[in-house]
Amino acid sequence: MSKKIANLEDYVREIRSIRPARDELLLYRGHSDRRKCKLLPSVLREPNLVDSEHEILRELIASHPEEFASDTTTLEQLARAQHYSLPTRLLDATWNPLVALYFASNDHDRTTGEVVVFRVKKSQVKFFDSDTVSCVANLAHLKLAERQAIDFSLTGEPFNEQQPVDRLLQFIRVEKPYFRARIVPKHLKTVLCVKPKRNSQRILVQAGAFLLWGIFEDLDRNTASGIRVERIPVNGRKKTSLLRELDILAINESSMFPEIERAAQYIRGKR
Repeated sequence: MSKKIANLEDYVREIRSIRPARDELLLYRGHSDRRKCKLLPSVLREPNLVDSEHEILRELIASHPEEFASDTTTLEQLARAQHYSLPTRLLDATWNPLVALYFASNDHDRTTGEVVVFRVKKSQVKFFDSDTVSCVANLAHLKLAERQAIDFSLTGEPFNEQQPVDRLLQFIRVEKPYFRARIVPKHLKTVLCVKPKRNSQRILVQAGAFLLWGIFEDLDRNTASGIRVERIPVNGRKKTSLLRELDILAINESSMFPEIERAAQYIRGKR
């Protein structure tokens, strides 16, 4: 295990020592409390949320349709819902290791934080308009019983002719009418790294990306996704000084959260 990071110089040195293989990209995520954070999206952490996933997204859209009016895909709806703190099957990540360090340090206790480094196979990195992304994202519309009823021992036409898979196809065709019934079973049982549209100021400034969960366990217990995990512990007693060092590089609450309320909080805190 790496030594606990106490200053920015040590962190940069640690990051530089992690070299991706030729078929890998590096992605990062910061946790302010390494004991409490699981590498699992919020909607899959609690049984009641797993059971109601197909309902809570619809309920939010029904309550505030104007907020989702410009979204044309389920991925976009999930990203917007995530922005408003609704549990989804997305896990936030960043391409910028300094952003990850900010989130690992951004609290007011002395708990050990961590930066998680994801080694992602390039084949697992998809753009927002990928057909595979559509297949996985639309799992959010299926009931838990339907997801559990999918028989992954089947392939080809028999797999796609199953009732729950046929229903999944109906949701996919809402955003992609041309989509053919050729879903590959293994694509639904994976975790994808998604490059979203940078149509949100927060995604832009945080160099944001998403890990999109299919029917899959957490990454701590299963590496079959093509994603390997490394962890860099952050010294809880040095979080304040780390934040001061990051502030010099314009990595702070105001820049990470461009909404006016957060900028006001940052300005007030500087006085």
